[in-house]
Amino acid sequence: MKYDLIIKGGNVVFHDGVRKVDIGIKDEKITCIAEQITEDAKEIIDANGQYVMPGMVDTHVHISEPGRTEWEGFETGSKAMAAGGTTSYVEMPLNALPATINKEALDLKLEAAVNQNYVDYAFYGGLVPENLDKLQELADAGVLAFKCFLSDITSDIPGDFTNVDDYTLYKGMQKLAELDQILCIHAENASVTSGLSKEFAREGKNSGVEYAESRPIVTEVEAVSRAILFAKDTGCKLHLVHISTSEAIQTILKARAEGVDVTVESCPHYFAMTAEQVDEIGPRAKCQPPIRKAVDQAKLWDELLNGNIDWLTSDHSPCTEDLKQGNLWEAWGGISGVQNNVDLMFDLAVKQRGLAVEKFVDLIASNPAKRFNLPHKGEIAVSKDADIILVDPNQSYVVKREDLYYKNKHSAYEGRKIDCRVTKTIVRGHVVFDLEKGIVGNPVGKLISAQK
Repeated sequence: MKYDLIIKGGNVVFHDGVRKVDIGIKDEKITCIAEQITEDAKEIIDANGQYVMPGMVDTHVHISEPGRTEWEGFETGSKAMAAGGTTSYVEMPLNALPATINKEALDLKLEAAVNQNYVDYAFYGGLVPENLDKLQELADAGVLAFKCFLSDITSDIPGDFTNVDDYTLYKGMQKLAELDQILCIHAENASVTSGLSKEFAREGKNSGVEYAESRPIVTEVEAVSRAILFAKDTGCKLHLVHISTSEAIQTILKARAEGVDVTVESCPHYFAMTAEQVDEIGPRAKCQPPIRKAVDQAKLWDELLNGNIDWLTSDHSPCTEDLKQGNLWEAWGGISGVQNNVDLMFDLAVKQRGLAVEKFVDLIASNPAKRFNLPHKGEIAVSKDADIILVDPNQSYVVKREDLYYKNKHSAYEGRKIDCRVTKTIVRGHVVFDLEKGIVGNPVGKLISAQK
């Protein structure tokens, strides 16, 4: 047969618009796009009435294997991604143990990931005070980019990740510029956020609004500004992760206009929840930077709709249920989000606020693929990997714990109604998720290596 798979009659999303065409797939690649494909195929999918778009390229995912596999493993995490419309992801250098700060730790992850992933995957290397001499070996081993924390990370567990000081940040940027690598930065001022958190906890200020006030907007803007100053001097390429405020985005845009090579992401939870709602949701909605007040979220929406945010990521940061107990100071900070990224944001941005579906595809797939130099990902075009999702804008569902594929089945979105649904996820031509059947077949995910 000429094709392994044909997707027929869907509303296919391209950069320049939406067209009702057929897609022919052979040997894991898109080989034909035409108004009508009449040849036979091993499998034919009727996509009538649904959007057909590239799967999400999620460049901010935490899988805790090895070392903390009880939080999340490659199998369960990638199943959740498949069910949520993600077809490839880049895994952060924490929360696994040991952190990915040298080749030995990377090799442990590479070994653990084999034959467990339902979607394609790649890895970050970490930048920490003790590994300036290990950046070259990580780059040579094929990590896609590097990650560091400006906010405080306190852990007494051997092998855990730590934040950088300014010397490490500066020297690390110098080396990564030399290696032509992107540095991704968690930008919050460590001293101010740590001090305010201790003060607020001591005073019993435990509300969602007070938690947001303990990590004020200025701490994000200051850290972003400092990183940009260092980037101007060193020439290092920057990407600012999970930015939560308009003020920080405006700082980034100004730097870009001045010639700094910098991009910015945000996350669905900053658009889906407000600090005023956190008390009702509880510690499942705790993250850093925090969920912001409604007045600040409105400004963030303006940035997204005006095209000032380059792409969206999940910042999927799961943990065991017991770590989400207690008040907002005691609970683990991280949101389990990969299973609801695409349909939640399609509902909020496209259906409710009129964002063009082509722009939505840029946000979830095309822009991160370009920035991270993934030439086969992020677009529906001949010769690209057949990483495709079907999205039904007319289906609704309620997020239920029993439907989650996470190892620990909790989510800040439990009980939320979403007016859109991912119905199929296809990774390199293999159907890995079907709404009727669930997860399909065996893990087909492959390692994506850096291409320079």
